[in-house]
Amino acid sequence: MKAATVYDVAAHAGVSIATVSRVLRRPDDVRASTRARVLSSVRELGYVPSASARSLAARRTGVLGLFFPSIDDEDDRAEAVFEQDTLARIVVDIPDTGEVRPPNLYFDEVLRGSEREAWRHGFALMVGVGRGSDPATMVNDIAGRVDGMAVLARSVPDDLLDHVSRRIPVVLIAGPRRGDDFDHVSVSNTEGMRALTEHLLDRHRVTAPVYVAGPSDSPDDAERYLGFRQALAAAGIDPDALPVLRGNFSRVDARAIAAELVTAGDLPRALVCGNDQMALGILDVLGPAGVRVPDDVIVTGFDGIEAGRLSSPRLTTVHQPMADLGRAAMRAMLSRLEHPDQPPITARLPVKVLLRESSEGAPGA
Repeated sequence: MKAATVYDVAAHAGVSIATVSRVLRRPDDVRASTRARVLSSVRELGYVPSASARSLAARRTGVLGLFFPSIDDEDDRAEAVFEQDTLARIVVDIPDTGEVRPPNLYFDEVLRGSEREAWRHGFALMVGVGRGSDPATMVNDIAGRVDGMAVLARSVPDDLLDHVSRRIPVVLIAGPRRGDDFDHVSVSNTEGMRALTEHLLDRHRVTAPVYVAGPSDSPDDAERYLGFRQALAAAGIDPDALPVLRGNFSRVDARAIAAELVTAGDLPRALVCGNDQMALGILDVLGPAGVRVPDDVIVTGFDGIEAGRLSSPRLTTVHQPMADLGRAAMRAMLSRLEHPDQPPITARLPVKVLLRESSEGAPGA
């Protein structure tokens, strides 16, 4: 049986082939009744669009790229699973081994938003994760297969980005613009952390909060620490007189920091963390050690991941629109594809400070 073509679908539905194409690539742009008629014809005729034909016609791959650095600490155990003779095992799950392997919900949300926005515009999404591999090899490989690529800021050397951007649009996610010509999408890190810190200084009369920082090369953390410093300086507090603890955005590292502070009896009135994972790691330690949050120590985070809403106490945080960040990156890339000569795009998304029990105490208390 001969496979149905776009011409067959158009004739069957009584529309033009351009309308069929719009229904398949940008369905929201077509009237609902027309869209339903075309999709009915597609199903009845068994029509399957040819991605290769569309790509040749448009001189595009129909794929957008997204590159992240290593996003977890998982080792390569997949092959061992397939070597097992027993396909179902009973294992005693020890309540607390001290090992924490949380999913990186920041990247999960950015990925979810990116995928949905790409799909909405008729593109597939190719994702690369630099799990210890040479980023140059992986980025070059992805760049050769996609129409544009979004990259987490500072995860790839600048010279490599310059090289790739000669072939395809490159969008940087997170961090400030640094004199480059790339399109940038980020959130209001500085403003959010400043607002949160000002609340602690004004409402709770905290005079010496301690900042728990992310990796030294994180552009997001640099902006958040700047907001922390701005709030202190505006209140007449010297930020350089206060220590900074390096938690590397890691729940495990933050647990170690909290354990050291508890052992030394040197807990500050407030621990302001550069992300939620570190704040949750600190909560993991303080409660079992008999430290009351927020009565003894206030703990805050940044990101707004679901785990912070479910923690005990619930975590005060700055919520950033992570899925919207992914959507904005895809929109900037698509805009660059359509208008290659337009000025560099800078999109900065707003954030919300969510006050919860880890700073405010129980409601009505």
